[in-house]
Amino acid sequence: MSHDILWTSQDIKKIVHGHIESQWNITGISIDSRTTKPGDLFIALKGPTHDGHDFVSLALQNGACAALVEHNLNHINKDHLLVVDDTFKALHELGKAGRARSHATIFGVTGSVGKTSTKEALRHCLSVQAETYANMASYNNHWGVPYSLASMPISARYGIFEMGMNHSGEISVLTKLVLPHISIITTIEAVHLEFFKSKDDIASAKAEIFDGMNKDGIILLNKDNLYYDFLVQKAKFKNIQHIFSFGTKEHTDIRLLSYETSNNQNVVKADILGQILTYNLNMTGNHWIINSLAVLGAIKLANGDINLAAQTLASFESLKGRGQRIKILLTQGSFEIIDESYNASPIAMKAALGTLGKNKNSNHRLIAVLGDMLELGETGPQLHKDLLDPILDEKIDLVFACGPLMENLYQKLPLSLQGGYSKDSKNLIPDLIKNIQSDDIILIKGSLGSKMAPIVQALKELGKGL
Repeated sequence: MSHDILWTSQDIKKIVHGHIESQWNITGISIDSRTTKPGDLFIALKGPTHDGHDFVSLALQNGACAALVEHNLNHINKDHLLVVDDTFKALHELGKAGRARSHATIFGVTGSVGKTSTKEALRHCLSVQAETYANMASYNNHWGVPYSLASMPISARYGIFEMGMNHSGEISVLTKLVLPHISIITTIEAVHLEFFKSKDDIASAKAEIFDGMNKDGIILLNKDNLYYDFLVQKAKFKNIQHIFSFGTKEHTDIRLLSYETSNNQNVVKADILGQILTYNLNMTGNHWIINSLAVLGAIKLANGDINLAAQTLASFESLKGRGQRIKILLTQGSFEIIDESYNASPIAMKAALGTLGKNKNSNHRLIAVLGDMLELGETGPQLHKDLLDPILDEKIDLVFACGPLMENLYQKLPLSLQGGYSKDSKNLIPDLIKNIQSDDIILIKGSLGSKMAPIVQALKELGKGL
């Protein structure tokens, strides 16, 4: 955390209409007492299971200079407290103020899949060109976005904000806080169907990002996606003038021309708004390539250095749980993990199986370890069964599955592909470990709630001490 002043106590008092009995300057904002750093303002939010007021003392012990609270606390010196009526509302007001004072070019990123990776790729490329701020991890919801805006340094030249949702209306609220100059919608797919009647409704919810943009805003849309025309019409209805397409089709503004894959890398040739570029990507999978087009297009439209951005993309690595490749050394030989344990949806699962399939040769067995894809509603069982065809098409050698939904797929698999099934991920680990051979390539993927990360950790433990 920078030691530059983020906010003064008087700034915050005016913004949140709070009561304070001392003066201080903060260098950061925290909503988690466990990660609070010296100089932070701790905001005591009330969640479904915990009340931040119970952790004010710990936050102050960890170095917070003050806490934003809804009432005085008997055991805490009032000099360290700023009292407001509603801490969540105060966080929103701080977020609005953070955006209002910023002179940065602001990017908004949403879509069914690829949001976080696209946001992080933008951060990676722009941070070598000028001071860049982006929301942490997947801080993309009703508290994460205002927290991120409030935490953005006034000196930032670029700000990048991912926006997610589970229900209609949520992105509209977020984008009206972010007020993006440039927005990217990565793709529209069957995600969160538990909360939506159809993909049309999902597309409409993602299009809410336009609600926070003015007519001079810039939008980048995936022309390969079935909802491209739908989103274009939504943007035009908002009178947004500057709409750009990315993808593989002819007459696309930011177009993939060709690519070659070798040694888990892609060499990509693309037409970026009339400029032909060849660049390297340190990840495999068509989805990475398509999203890289959006990244480079957005940077060019922001008047960034597109040549430097293309060079910088070569050093961008897959994020933990989102395609990271890990080589595990054994006493004899080695095997490789493709860690996709952070999340899963039908389209992302098929893309991951496609990435695994690209590694097919006589030296490697391809193993898929799959957990439930959640939030799919009544369509869930069938969408899991539908993974059979891509598994067969990609010539996967062995499948391990866990979770009640993934059992629908497992029962449809040919016996020769069935490696093992368990209701939970933890009990799947022993069978998987017994079956691992040298040179195996193992994809591990499931929704966060299916708890696939412990499987990754268990396999990593096999290589410790070597």
